[in-house]
Amino acid sequence: MAGIGFVLRKLKQQDDLISILQGYAHSATVSMGPWLLTILSLGTISLVGSKLTSLNDLSNFRIIIIYNFAFSLVLSGPIVWVVTRYIADLLYRKDVKEVPSTMMGSLVIMFFSLIFFAAPLYLFYLNLDLNIRIAAIFNFFLIAGMWLISVFLSSLKDYIFITVSYAVGMSLGIVSAIILTPSYSVVGMLMGFNIGLAVIVYSLIARIFTIYPCKTIKPFGFTAYFKKYWDLALSGFIYNLSIWIDKWIMWFTPERVIFDNGLISYPNYDSAMFLAYLSIVPSMALFIMVIETNFYEYYLKFYGGIQMHNTYSEIQENQKDIIKHIGESSRDFLILQGSICIVVILLSTRIFNLLGINFLQLGIFRFGVLGSLFFIMTSFLAIILSYFDLRRVVLLIYSLFLLSNTVFTYITMKLGFAYYGYGYFLASIVTFTIAYPLTIYYTNRLPYIAFVRNNPSVN
Repeated sequence: MAGIGFVLRKLKQQDDLISILQGYAHSATVSMGPWLLTILSLGTISLVGSKLTSLNDLSNFRIIIIYNFAFSLVLSGPIVWVVTRYIADLLYRKDVKEVPSTMMGSLVIMFFSLIFFAAPLYLFYLNLDLNIRIAAIFNFFLIAGMWLISVFLSSLKDYIFITVSYAVGMSLGIVSAIILTPSYSVVGMLMGFNIGLAVIVYSLIARIFTIYPCKTIKPFGFTAYFKKYWDLALSGFIYNLSIWIDKWIMWFTPERVIFDNGLISYPNYDSAMFLAYLSIVPSMALFIMVIETNFYEYYLKFYGGIQMHNTYSEIQENQKDIIKHIGESSRDFLILQGSICIVVILLSTRIFNLLGINFLQLGIFRFGVLGSLFFIMTSFLAIILSYFDLRRVVLLIYSLFLLSNTVFTYITMKLGFAYYGYGYFLASIVTFTIAYPLTIYYTNRLPYIAFVRNNPSVN
């Protein structure tokens, strides 16, 4: 996302409040568009839909969206991460003629692989009307498409079009769902939401073809990267799985809800964690527009100096600049997200009153907000390590988060309701505690990493 971050940073440099706010708004949309779209649309449709249809129909709609959101994210992770690396290499070589072909080829492969999950789930396992099954499958693929199309947003650098696409799509989805719900109930809500998703996905695809009007060239060229970057593909799966594993475990609590269609969930935990994740939106906007772009300049200076045959002392100076920037960025990141956490936790009762949320979710929400602080800090460190191509280290960090989140959530689930939410919180702390010294260790060894560890001629 550093590419579009440089464009957004120009808004911040205009030094007026409106431009700065616009920059952060665009940055939040680019970095977390699918999350924001799903959460805000789901919340609005649920709020209005409660007056237009039965609670049972509304619950069926919400659980289908949650399942599609979760499983599409986890199952598409490997291909999304590998395609991200492939597109990054194309942009580095200034070879953009393969971008639209890669987009279409990756969509074909992803949709083909995901059909083996979506078809058995909705056509055979669940107890749903045929119209709902079809609408749910379309919804599944549209959400998955959003995850993949997000990879290409940085290459667009057209933040206004991206933001407008999300805003128009979300608005159209909400309005369509409201119009169709009284007549078609669950199918109406799903189809209305699908209309909004389709507008976003197809408008972004059309924009990519407009910017890169190239012929079809090697649409499946990226598949060779799965062998070369198997650890990256595995990281994509483990990372997304680690985000959802605590929710899936909590679906087996005594308080879980088993729906008529055959799906299970624990709504209080899911809703609380969804809201908690919204607390990281300002930090993600800051990361895209300021932190990553500044880091990328130091990163280019370090490796550019090596390519220009700098002396060892000059290389060390560039390394010190990187380490200094990481320290300052970590401080700024911690101050911002820490302040947000404190404010959100202190105002949580008022937030729940305002939104009409069940107070049984309050404790889970607070621990979710605290856990999100350490989770986003860990993600920041993992991205820094990824810039230095330390894929195995990143895989280790994500695997640790998956393991700790699984173990701690299972233990706290067995301890009872008073401990719900502790698992994710503890897992985030443990993972950050390991990730931080690893980042310090490897940034202190950058010359060795550049000349020896990541040197193909040495390996």
